[in-house]
Amino acid sequence: MRNYTVAVVGATGAVGQTMLKILEERNFPVGKLVPLASSRSAGQQVTFKNQSFTIQETRPEAFNGVDLALFSAGTDISRQLAPEAVKRGAVVVDNSNAFRMNPEVPLIVPEVNPEAIKDHKGLIANPNCSTIQMLVVLKPLHDRAKIKRVVVSTYQAVSGTGLEAIAELNEQCKQVLAGQQVQPSVYPYQIAFNVLPHIDVFDSTGYSLEEWKMTRETKKVMGADIAVTATTVRVPVYYSHSEAVNIETEYKLSPEEARRVLEAAPGVSVVDDPSKLQYPLPIMATGRDEVFVGRIREDFTIDHGLNLWIVADNVRKGAALNAVQVAELIVNKGLL
Repeated sequence: MRNYTVAVVGATGAVGQTMLKILEERNFPVGKLVPLASSRSAGQQVTFKNQSFTIQETRPEAFNGVDLALFSAGTDISRQLAPEAVKRGAVVVDNSNAFRMNPEVPLIVPEVNPEAIKDHKGLIANPNCSTIQMLVVLKPLHDRAKIKRVVVSTYQAVSGTGLEAIAELNEQCKQVLAGQQVQPSVYPYQIAFNVLPHIDVFDSTGYSLEEWKMTRETKKVMGADIAVTATTVRVPVYYSHSEAVNIETEYKLSPEEARRVLEAAPGVSVVDDPSKLQYPLPIMATGRDEVFVGRIREDFTIDHGLNLWIVADNVRKGAALNAVQVAELIVNKGLL
């Protein structure tokens, strides 16, 4: 198999570090690694397959000779530099919100819509982390019973905001337990021992951008005829997002059949035995590749409804792993 020159943009961030780890774990055919980050991080070292690599500043010329570029450095950097990477011959897998709703850019979850990748024009987008884990579970149920409507409430870990949010939760926990005054910085309010019904910016409708991401991305990946409404919430958990999801289907789907469908689905692990207190937990999902689902039960208020509880590592499956899986798909289909 051919080896490729692979750039990781945002190599010092939580997602970038995990991308490097997963590329190594899955033995992706990296012939040459090009770790990129901001000017502040340029000159630092990262380790990949027991070798040290010097981080370069993310500039257009850094993509010369790059075959594949995995971006996780934020929307502004992606908008500015992803087209430059494509112009220089790289295929870009972007983890930001910059291109997700661009009709020319495939939005890919490999377990859900791998066929959409064939139309790429050098740029492929990862959905939002909370969208990815939900769709991995909903797609096999949609194939069986046709989902008409989704109501989702998320409980999202601070790592979704980045390393600075993890540090803030750490510090605030110490301050609260010591009886000290908390001074929030990353979030508008204290996150330790608190819950914030606020992720990203609000618009005039009263919804947040995170909520619209889940709505719009689900429609793009799964089909525009699915109705989706979301409430996204930040909770004082370090890693792994949790979601309470209610679905209404066109055809009757019992909890028992839903479990059978999901047990056979790629990337899904069913943990669902309330009698033994077995259900998905953030600490169970952290560091794992699977999307965990449980609490599968009928919604008795409608004719064809189910409730589910979905948990996955937001940094790993919700970002880094999905990007690497997309890269594997590109290579396996000869699309590079």
